[in-house]
Amino acid sequence: MNDPTATPADPSPYILDATSATFEADVVERSKTVPVVVDVWATWCGPCKMLGPLLEKLAREYDGKFVLAKVDSDRAPEVAASLRVRSIPAVFGVRDGEILDAFTGVQSEGFIRQWLDRLLPSKAETLVAEARALEASDPEAAGARFSEALTLDPEMAAARVGLARLALATGRVDEARATVLELERRGFLEPEAEKLKAELVLKAQSEGGTDVDAARAAAEAAPRDKALKLKLAEALAAAARYEEALAIALDLVETDRKATGEEARKLMLAVFQLLPEDSELAFEYRRRLSFAL
Repeated sequence: MNDPTATPADPSPYILDATSATFEADVVERSKTVPVVVDVWATWCGPCKMLGPLLEKLAREYDGKFVLAKVDSDRAPEVAASLRVRSIPAVFGVRDGEILDAFTGVQSEGFIRQWLDRLLPSKAETLVAEARALEASDPEAAGARFSEALTLDPEMAAARVGLARLALATGRVDEARATVLELERRGFLEPEAEKLKAELVLKAQSEGGTDVDAARAAAEAAPRDKALKLKLAEALAAAARYEEALAIALDLVETDRKATGEEARKLMLAVFQLLPEDSELAFEYRRRLSFAL
């Protein structure tokens, strides 16, 4: 561990100066893997000179459990404005790209330690993060960590979704579906649970194993058969050929609303969940579906 009594001049990989140009990478993106503490200060600010060294000391002592990003408000006024800073020093705790907590002014070391402990992930949250990193390479180890997280926090949805995701990947579809249904009884689903639900919808719709070539041949042989067009859209979606699947599904929504159109609409909603949040394809087809409805 780094020496907690080190002087501020000692370099540390866990202390950095963030600017307007680097804030997105240094704080927002970095916070998706490790909590980031943002210290907004200025050279003329007397209290800042008291708080800054204390935060740096704690960053060294915590040895990578969080990163301290120092923002000079005079050199990065855009950052201070975006954070709505009204007085300095101002300190923000950021995790997963979101501000979770904040305080202003000089605070005692005891206060800051308690504040940091609330910001840092719990043991269960750490286990879930480790499990997610292992899902592709070592599913068994990932499952063990998800299970351990659940023993620590039986209500942790992320761990339950992780186990359900592993169940789906190994063909235990009913187990995965049961987990999603149980979570849905709360009245909402987290984004990763919504994504898993979408995968289950596509899985259910594509059961029967029709491949894209066979589905296309059948649809082309009977061009007026809407059910065969739906089967083709389902096969395309299951093969992650989303653009063509959406195009066919939208046509069914527009031309066969009371029959295959409803299943086609559900198919489109499932595909939207699987596409990235900033997907232009999803944006375009959401707009077109809304217009069609």
